[in-house]
Amino acid sequence: MSGTGKVVCVTGASGYIASWLVKFLLQRGYTVKATVRNPSDPKKIEHLFALDGAKERLHLFKAELLDEGAFDSVVDGCDGVFHTASPFYHNVKDPQAEMIDPALKGTLNVLRSCAKVPSIKRVVITSSIAAVAWNGTPLGPDVIVDESWFSDPTFCEKSKLWYVLSKTLAEEAAWKYTKENGIDMVSINPGLVIGPILQPTINTSVEPILKLINGAETYPNTTYRLIDVRDVVNAHVSAFENSSAHGRYLLVERVMHCSDIVQVLRKLYPALRLPEKCADEELGMPVFQVSKERAKSLGVNFTPLEVSLKDTVESLREKNFFSG
Repeated sequence: MSGTGKVVCVTGASGYIASWLVKFLLQRGYTVKATVRNPSDPKKIEHLFALDGAKERLHLFKAELLDEGAFDSVVDGCDGVFHTASPFYHNVKDPQAEMIDPALKGTLNVLRSCAKVPSIKRVVITSSIAAVAWNGTPLGPDVIVDESWFSDPTFCEKSKLWYVLSKTLAEEAAWKYTKENGIDMVSINPGLVIGPILQPTINTSVEPILKLINGAETYPNTTYRLIDVRDVVNAHVSAFENSSAHGRYLLVERVMHCSDIVQVLRKLYPALRLPEKCADEELGMPVFQVSKERAKSLGVNFTPLEVSLKDTVESLREKNFFSG
């Protein structure tokens, strides 16, 4: 196992992607120093300590993104750092305090800690397609979005896209800081992440699927850019282990309107009561293409969307989020 004897840090370890990342890293023999905001909350940590290898090689630390220097002692002695911690939810009341500060200042706080530790070979940050595709460029079925695209903060602010703005500002600042301070960084930019869940609570990216299968009357008039959580985590690990990895890696298996997702679910689960009609007829974000070339060069074998959706539904059923 290629992680044997190596120590890595995972920030925000109780999150959806991070929980799977901890699982994969432990499987590969790494010792994992994981940060959570509240290590005394069983909902945040029990599923992590249930993972194979956790008793021997998982060490939990309390760290808040906005606490200056909170990550110094955690990243000390690490070979690599995976920075996944960043807020993602809807109904934001104070965008600056709830989204932008934790994403932007939190990322810089983690990177400042990394800059003090010579043993760190590489930092892998979890960015998002949010930091890529929102710049006012007209999108359509013939448009191919790739890693050279960057979202435009002014456009995001005008459009009140607070999550998109938070990820865009955080990634921009991360590239600037790592360049100035000689840190080797790779960025992973996934779309909406679905697939089985390890944590006991529902997360923002899987929630739309739960709503569709849990008796919703209508489906939203929106387009999703979908990717399997296991592909995202494989990309993170490859980005750390593969010395030639560099820059950004976009991860989207398929871009689909919600109506098409409902059709796939209908084929997979004919007995489920799924919504028949769209919530509104306003023009939503159009379908477009996302380049897979760089992700494939990293060794990502994309899980077909149908498999991801089925595994999402089975996981939600297993965890009693719905009884259909």
